[in-house]
Formats: sequence, structure tokens, C-alpha cells
Amino acid sequence: MNEVRNIMKQDAKYIRWFEDVRNEDVPLVGGKNASLGEMYSELSTEGVKIPDGFAVTAGAYWYVVNTAGILDELKGVMAGLDKTNIKDLERRGKKARDLIIGAGIPDDLWAEIKAAYDRLCEEYGADTDVAIRSSATAEDLPTASFAGQQETYLNIRGYHELKQACSRCFASLFTDRAISYRIDNNFDHFKVALSIGIMKMVRSDLATSGVMFTLDTETGFRDVVFITGSYGLGENIVQGAVNPDEYYVFKPTFRKGHRAIIRKNIGDKRIKMIYGRGGSKVLTRNVEVPEADRRRFCLTDDDVLTLAGYAIAIEDHYTKKAGETRPMDIEWAKDGNTGDLFIVQARPETVQSQKALDVLLTYHLDKKGPVLARGKSVGEKVANGKARIVPDVAHLSSFQPGEILIADTTTPDWEPVMKTAAAIVTNRGGRTCHAAIVSRELGIPAVVGAEDATEKISTGQEVTVSCAEGYEGTVYDGILPFHVEKLSLSNLKRPRTKIMMNLGNPEEAFSLSMIPNDGIGLARMEFIINSYIKIHPMALVHPERITDATVRNTIDELTSGYENKEDYFVEKLSQGVGTIAAAFYPKPVVVRLSDFKTNEYASLIGGKYFEPEEDNPMIGFRGASRYYDERYREGFALECKAMKRVREEMGLNNLIIMVPFCRRVEEAEKVLAEMAKNGLKRGENGLLVYVMCEIPNNVILIDEFSKLFDGFSIGSNDLTQLMLGVDRDSALVARDFDERDPGVMKMISMAIQGAKRNNRHSGLCGQAPSDYPEVAEFLVKEGIDSISLNPDSVMKITLKVTEMEGRL
Repeated sequence: MNEVRNIMKQDAKYIRWFEDVRNEDVPLVGGKNASLGEMYSELSTEGVKIPDGFAVTAGAYWYVVNTAGILDELKGVMAGLDKTNIKDLERRGKKARDLIIGAGIPDDLWAEIKAAYDRLCEEYGADTDVAIRSSATAEDLPTASFAGQQETYLNIRGYHELKQACSRCFASLFTDRAISYRIDNNFDHFKVALSIGIMKMVRSDLATSGVMFTLDTETGFRDVVFITGSYGLGENIVQGAVNPDEYYVFKPTFRKGHRAIIRKNIGDKRIKMIYGRGGSKVLTRNVEVPEADRRRFCLTDDDVLTLAGYAIAIEDHYTKKAGETRPMDIEWAKDGNTGDLFIVQARPETVQSQKALDVLLTYHLDKKGPVLARGKSVGEKVANGKARIVPDVAHLSSFQPGEILIADTTTPDWEPVMKTAAAIVTNRGGRTCHAAIVSRELGIPAVVGAEDATEKISTGQEVTVSCAEGYEGTVYDGILPFHVEKLSLSNLKRPRTKIMMNLGNPEEAFSLSMIPNDGIGLARMEFIINSYIKIHPMALVHPERITDATVRNTIDELTSGYENKEDYFVEKLSQGVGTIAAAFYPKPVVVRLSDFKTNEYASLIGGKYFEPEEDNPMIGFRGASRYYDERYREGFALECKAMKRVREEMGLNNLIIMVPFCRRVEEAEKVLAEMAKNGLKRGENGLLVYVMCEIPNNVILIDEFSKLFDGFSIGSNDLTQLMLGVDRDSALVARDFDERDPGVMKMISMAIQGAKRNNRHSGLCGQAPSDYPEVAEFLVKEGIDSISLNPDSVMKITLKVTEMEGRL
């Protein structure tokens, strides 16, 4: 077959097989085909699988146009076009496409295409199914993707379908969206040509497909591979017709052999695109996904890690060629017959990778209002204005510039209007859908996958779209105030005192890691348990103790897909903590073991069956006292298992464990023994264990505690409470709660000096340095090693501490 192919290559004027194409051949075969050829030739030997295929060159496009003598007529159709006139754009685009389709394909060109298809059939079987993909000569550049501007045709079989698809593919150079995009990016319509890629279809209709990026699409965080996936052919993800599953793999530890997923989010995946029925002109169709399949992830962990390996290999290859880091946007598909995973497209990522890295913009919503809709946030901005429901393409002309576009979903045909929107909200779609991709390019916020936005929001209603609150994007009723902080990061001097952050929400971790910092001084485990797990750990260990059928059903619902309910807790907690540890890697991330009070534990699902009632839980059964107690020991074992997984399986050895509210030295010994029993032995594999210094006894006996712990984090809130005898939950005595009290300040000084005396780390995690500059100055004078602050105070205090250190 190779001999026949070589003879055919010599005779072909307009055909180039992938094996003979390289990335430098963009003028000949367009960006998409050039990339496919590059990967097929250079990465197949590294295990990255690319379906075989060939390109019909850009020269063939010009041959079609010139043979038919339609070039001058096409130029006339485009002359004087005002792209803001949607009706005129539609009319001219259709006329241009009709001219090219009417030109047909010359016989000698068709003979070459047919012969190449025959060779592909010899490789894969008679009448093999192929994908026909457009590849423009100006697309997939590092600064402009041209993604989705031309057409793709799937499940094409036989000569008749092939010829029709090729003709329509040539014509798609003049889709309305492609015309508009070229105008916006200053490309001459007649200096761009179109090559066609013809490649073996991957039978993902029987399995899964999706899109992945070698960075986080919302924040630009470059150390992850972000993968989305759904059942069936990939068009639904790109078009935003489904909310896909999401996976994050951390690149630095993956390269070291730690094959672990740091985060997963399940999507609803309600429909899937499959092949059309035999004999039908409809070559693909959508069908409902069974409920059981929707409720489980569409990829195995092994599949996710294989894809991550592909993505890293592709990014490394293009980075080496470019001489600079080159984040990539990659389409993949899994073949349901063979189980193999294939790459079907790769192009440079063109949004986050182009952002200036020396300026940090942070959007802050100043107040909140009634929530109208929630979905996945795209970007990190806030916008407001009047909403406009657009039910379909036919109603696009009703949209007014500056409005908030509300739709079920969007397609590339909507782009001329999307460019004028203040924000975009869709019922369907994930972070790699069309609406998400376009909104990132435009730099406007979008909330996708909001499910019922078109029902909950009315045309003309004033709304605020906020994507500045983490993973979840929110549409609020009314015009809400917000402000933007702009910070120049160039030549920013770091203080000697380490400035760290307090953080609980993993969804904010990638974004907050962009703020200059020295790591995480306090990662609150409670937030992850309360927001993502929701179930009391003991209710997962002993579900038989729960007598309420409703509660049991809720637990079953949340843990569906997990054979062992305890695994649900371990996986969710490890992924939450792992996301934070990855975001700040290799800087230290100090995670505090659970520090709920009994009333807070009781409010978790199933919690009331395992928690005692206390009159004053603030100084009751909390922190260290729980971990070795029979009432919680098994729950604590799950916490330890999750932390062990973060450090060992994920390879995030920057994680430091911290014990809260440890009253006595004997108690510390019991906790450390319990941790060791569960695989977290202090000193083993470099494990550091800190203790919260928040009880006067921790300060008074700091020399003894120093023998058991590697560092101290002063909790100024609890220390003030216990020094002054003020219940910090009581409004009646709130006036007496003051961290600046001389007694409290003396205790803090004793703690810092005691840590120094024992060569132990000293830090403070509390609000006092943010609220009171004199406290920050006091800490700096005392020589504290680190101050951990809420993110919104980090830059302010960094500048103050730098100035103080200069004076001192």
C-alpha cells in the first residue's frame, strides 16, 4: 500500500498526506491541517494517536474559483459590506457560498480527491467513514484562532457524500461568521484560502469526545491540563449543547510520575450526537443520554491521565518549536470500537496566553442582590445592563449593543451580535463551548450552563452578571455596584516577612495564586466539607445509624457512583485541598484539620446522629480533642487518608498539616499518634506538622509543644477570646473583644519569641493585621516569620510591611 501511495503522491497536484505535512505548511494546507500533519509526523512515535488522513490544498480552492471564473463576482459581493447590518451580511454571505457551490469541483481535482479517499479506504476498510474539516490559511495563529468559522462535516461515506461535503466546505470560507471575523481581525477576504482536511472518523459516537487546554481557561493558570468530555461526537461540546464533565491534571507533579487528577466536576450531559440512521440524509443526530450515564463521569481516570499525557506532549513539542511556552487548545475523541483515544485537532490557545502578566485586574462586587440564575463562570469580570432574550438566529436583529445576551445556547452564526454584548448567559454549555470561547476572546463575562436563565430572566430586566466569585457565575437582579482593582506587578519588592493567604474555597485558588504571595498560611478544611461534601464523615462510615429515610436518600443521591461511601469523602476532600496545594505549588500550603464546633458538625447531613449538644461549643468538643476520641476517630481517619492522598498520590508535598485547638501536650501526643496510624507520620516523606497557637497553654508551654510540632500559627481570634474571657460569638460582650489588648499582644510576643527560641516557624493567621496597621507593625518588629491574611488584604499589607521593614 505504501508503494501505491508513493506513486499517487507523485501524480497528485492538490493532495498532501498528513505524514508529508508540517506546521510550516500553513499557506499550503491551512492551520488545522498543518497542525494535524505536524503531530501525525512528529508525535505518533511518542504515543500520541492521530487518525490518518490527507489535505486538499489551498491551491485547490483557488483552482475551483479561477476555473469557474467567479473571483470578480465574489469580490463584487463583498464590496462595501457593513457587517453591522445583519440582514445584508446574511444576504451577501449566502450569495458568495452559492457561487462557490455552483462552481462545483473540476474533474481532475475530483479524481485526485477520489483516489486519495480510495487509499484511505484501503487502510481502514471499504466505504470508510471520514470527517471533512475546513482549514483556512489564516487560522490557528497564536493571536487569532479563527475557531469554528468554517464548517465541519462528520460521518461522510462514499463518493457522492464526499464530493458534496468538499464543495460545501470550500463555500464555508464565506459563512457569515467567517466574513465578520475576518473584518474584525483585518484579514483580506481574498488573501485567505481554504484547505480541506479529510481524515478517518473516530467512532466517538459510541464513546466520548471533548476539548482540553494546557492551562486553566478562566484564570490563565498554566500548570494544569483542563479537560472537558461528554458522550458522543464532539460537536455538542463545541456548540454548547451540553454541560460536559470537567477534569484538572496538575502538570508539574504529573511529569514526576504522580498520575493523579486534582479536581473533577460532573456535568449533566443530557444529549449525545451519534451517527444518523442508515440511508438517511441526516448523517448525525442527537439522542437523550440515559439517566444512569448522566450521573457518572464519561471518562475513566486512566483515560483522563492518558489525555493529559497527550496534551503535555503536544504543548512541549510546540513550545520547543516556538522557543517560548505555547499553551494549546486541543480536541480529542475516544473510539468506542477500539477504546483508543485520538487527537483530532490542536491549535495555539489565543486568549489567556496573550494577556499581560505584569498587570493584575481584580473585579469586586460591592453588594449582592436576588439571584436569578447560576452557572459556570467564564472570565473573572462583572458587567450589568438590560437583558435581551434571543430565542434563535432569526431574532438576532432585535439585539441592541450593550445589552446582556440571554440564550439557550449560541453558535458561530451569532458572533456578529455577541461582539456587541456586555455579557452572555446561556442555559446550556460548559467552559469550552462556543459562548465561552467567544466571550473569552471578547473579554466579557459569561455564565454558561445556567439551565433556566431564559425562563427566570425577562427581556428589558436590569441584571448584573458576576464571574468574580469563583467557579460559579451568578446573574443578580438589578444593577449592582462593583469596582476594579488594578495592580502593576512589575518591580514589586517582596518583604522579608512572608505574606501568605487564608483560603477555603478551591474555586478561587488558581485566580488568587496570581497575587504576589508566599503561599497559604491557612487553608480551611471546613469550607470544603461544608460546600462540596456536605455529609458528616461519620454518616458515611456508619450509615446504619441514620434512621431518617429522607436523610439516607440524600446521602445515597450525593454519593451515587461511589461503591464505598467513605471514598466519596476522601476523593472530594483530597481534590479540594489538592487544588489549593497545586495552585500555590511549590510554596507551602498549610491546611488546618477540621475545626467545626459540635453545632456546626450537627448541621451537616446526618450530623445530628453523631454530635452531642453543648451549651458552649466554642470551647467544647472541637479541634484536636475529637481526633482520637471514639466519637470521631473513624471520621478523622478519612481526613488523614485524604491528606495522604494529596501528598503521596498527587505528589503535592508542599502540603503542611496543622492541628487546631490543641489544649495539652498529652493531647498533642495522642493526635500525632493517631495521624501516624493513618499514614501521616511527622517527618516521614518530609511531612511538617504545625499546631494552632490559640490557647494560652500553647504559649506558656511552647517549649514543650516545640518538641512535637514544626511550627506555630497564632490564631489571634481564639487567643483573644481565651485571654480576655470574651465569647467571640456573643454580641453582648463584643465591645470587649480587641486583639490589641496589651495582654493579648504580650501573649503573641511570647509565642513568637518562644518559636524562635526553639527554631520553629512562627506565623499569624487572623484579621487583626488587616484591620489594624499597628498590629502588623508590631508583628514585623517582633520578627514573626509569616503573616497570613484574607486575599483582599494581601497587597495592602505587603506594601505596608515592605515600608515598615525599610524603616526598621
